[in-house]
Amino acid sequence: MKDDQIIICRCEDGTLADVKDAIHRLGLRSVEEIKRVKRFGMGHCQGKTCGKLISQIISRELNISYEDMAPATTRQPAKAVSVKEFASYQEGN
Repeated sequence: MKDDQIIICRCEDGTLADVKDAIHRLGLRSVEEIKRVKRFGMGHCQGKTCGKLISQIISRELNISYEDMAPATTRQPAKAVSVKEFASYQEGN
């Protein structure tokens, strides 16, 4: 496997090449920008897997200190709700 084909974001199938493209061709400079344009970090894990990897790649590619980079915003993963729970819901309870 070529290094650029290494999967960085498993939820969105984002590769190292995709992240480098976002940095160099699109001019994106932060995890938040890459998240909004490429959707990396917006899958089921909400960036827990790829967020730090993307930060490290940006740091290396742009020669920016990793510690100086702002983290991406995060949200807690939504909890799945079964049809049974919906069916048994009663307003006011």
